[in-house]
Amino acid sequence: MSGKIAIIGAGIVGVCCAVELIERGFDVTLIDKNDPGKETSYGNAGVIARSSLVPLNHPGIWKSLPKLLRNKATSFRYNPYFLAANTNWTAKFLKHANDKDFLYTATALDNLIKLSTDKHEQSASKLDLAEKFNKKGWFYLYRTDDAFRRAKNLHNSYQQYNIKTEIMDQDRIFELEPSLTTIFNKGLWIQDTYSYSDPGALVSAYADYFKSLGGTIIKSFVQGLEKVDQGYHLILNQQRLKVDQVVVALGPWAKDFLRNFGYQVPLAFERGYHLNYTTSSNHQLTRPVYDVEGGYVLAPMKGGVRLTTGVELTSHDAPPNYKQIKAAEISAREAFPLKKPLEEKPWLGSRPTLPDCRPIIGSAPRHNDLWLAIGHQHIGFSTGPGTASILGALISGENPPIDAKPFRAERFIS
Repeated sequence: MSGKIAIIGAGIVGVCCAVELIERGFDVTLIDKNDPGKETSYGNAGVIARSSLVPLNHPGIWKSLPKLLRNKATSFRYNPYFLAANTNWTAKFLKHANDKDFLYTATALDNLIKLSTDKHEQSASKLDLAEKFNKKGWFYLYRTDDAFRRAKNLHNSYQQYNIKTEIMDQDRIFELEPSLTTIFNKGLWIQDTYSYSDPGALVSAYADYFKSLGGTIIKSFVQGLEKVDQGYHLILNQQRLKVDQVVVALGPWAKDFLRNFGYQVPLAFERGYHLNYTTSSNHQLTRPVYDVEGGYVLAPMKGGVRLTTGVELTSHDAPPNYKQIKAAEISAREAFPLKKPLEEKPWLGSRPTLPDCRPIIGSAPRHNDLWLAIGHQHIGFSTGPGTASILGALISGENPPIDAKPFRAERFIS
């Protein structure tokens, strides 16, 4: 396969696209203003989970909406001014919170996550990283029996999609994770889950593999993109680059970038915070755990434990608001003996989300040589390799490995 392709964005999605396309024989250049995996792909909990098939706008959100609108939940915060300025996105987001759309989205995401997990496994085998993947699953933990009962529909969804789970009582939770305190009455062990203790390093390893295959990585801000008769000119900091095709994998920055081509992409931003903490040698976690009522995830990481927050809906460049992670830390210390933070201030990243909670994977409607891999919300780590596999097939003129129709750009832009 011949042709020069530039991929703009070196997060997990962009890097996986670069690997996929160079393995297919394309001449590929990966471009980002930062090193690979240093933005949102660095800051997640490192979880690759089929349980992520459940979108944020599942039908159960209607019962939770009055509480969420109080804007005090640790799992969900929002900027009222952002929502007021994006009422169209909010209306579409809630419009999809019905049984029919849920089933369509969950099925599409499940297919994408399973494909991505297979691709992660293949890459890990090639790079001798398989032993670094934690295959112990992760826990959804409930402090009260009532909270566990309220999650019945969620648990039923996992059964519907044949996700391996185990219901745990307090003794079973403590047996498997003895460093947790006994504040949790119930738990659900989601076993169809991998995790990685240094997600940024995994992206870097994929990028190094891409370079070993002859790929080029340019660290530069893309100042402009010009359509020419045969392909594109990319205007970089100190050079112009001529390519035949372009893949946009810019995460939250895709919205502004694509506006230059006349595309109004309805992206909102699930911002998230994290802090890493040291732990004592006799208090360790062996897998990620999600405190459902506490609204945070604790994940074992290289050098300690990472505390990650839920969602903050606001503009991706808004000033940090540390109230959410401060509340999460208070709750987390009730569950696990965290020691000192390893950073002076929390890390902050933005996760781009479309109204139906499915990414866009495919060509731009009016530019068949401009490809989009955007809108992966908070599950880019679980969906990046599968996205690359779909895009590689489409660019090569082949049938994708799974149904790509749910991810077409035309559902939102024309």
